[in-house]
Amino acid sequence: MTEQQPPVQIPTDVPASARIYGWTLGGKDNYEIDRQFALQHLPAFPEILDIARENRLFLYRAVRYLAEEAGVRQFIDMGCGLPTENNVHQVAQRFADDPRVVYVDIDPIVLVHGRALLADNGTTTVINVDMCDPEAVLTHPDTRRLIDFSEPLAVLYLSVGHHLFDQDDPRKVVHSVFDRAVPGSHLVFTQIVSDDPERRAAIDAAANGAGMPWRTRSRAEVGALLAGPTPVEPGLVDIRRWRPDPDQPPLAPVPAELAQFVGASEKHGDLCEYGGVLVK
Repeated sequence: MTEQQPPVQIPTDVPASARIYGWTLGGKDNYEIDRQFALQHLPAFPEILDIARENRLFLYRAVRYLAEEAGVRQFIDMGCGLPTENNVHQVAQRFADDPRVVYVDIDPIVLVHGRALLADNGTTTVINVDMCDPEAVLTHPDTRRLIDFSEPLAVLYLSVGHHLFDQDDPRKVVHSVFDRAVPGSHLVFTQIVSDDPERRAAIDAAANGAGMPWRTRSRAEVGALLAGPTPVEPGLVDIRRWRPDPDQPPLAPVPAELAQFVGASEKHGDLCEYGGVLVK
């Protein structure tokens, strides 16, 4: 692909999870360092490709449930990543009237592309805030403009839990905004897990060694992190098993360079994207 010179404020000297994730979904907003990191490490962790794509499919099913069945009309998507197809606001708009969405991400390239996509959308916005700073999210003018904390809302942490170190107090990060919400609100959470300590350590070393903050957890650790609200059936699971729907809209094709890794998750079941939807 032909690359344009990126804006000065967008760092391209380390791989970015948002750009790598976007590439696995068929996106074009990535750089050579992102693609090389993926191609270097996927042979050791080939499940990651399926995991990323399953997470995006889960997003559709979870938001559809929230908008259509739970009656949620406002969403805060933490660490939202680059816009692709079937973003939170697009899925919510398909199943509900006038949903309001605040996207939150610290990556400046997400802000650039998100604002371009949402230029004419008065009920959806993207804010350049660190999800680890809940007060900054809560006090941002766009959050105050779009989110009414006297009504139920959904707070989403989709495939970002593994970017929270233990010293970041991940439980506080994940629950701080949700704790302000009224009963009937929902928390949506997924992260990559493994119950194999050696596999967790290997993934962490690869990501952190490249400058990408990463902490793989076990299923039990994620369960403890999310304790409090009630999981919606079928509970906390490998998200492939969270209300699967073979008829939901398909994703864009896998980039040709990554096609060799498709289906690896069927052979290696321990490493997966784990989580679900919880209600207050």
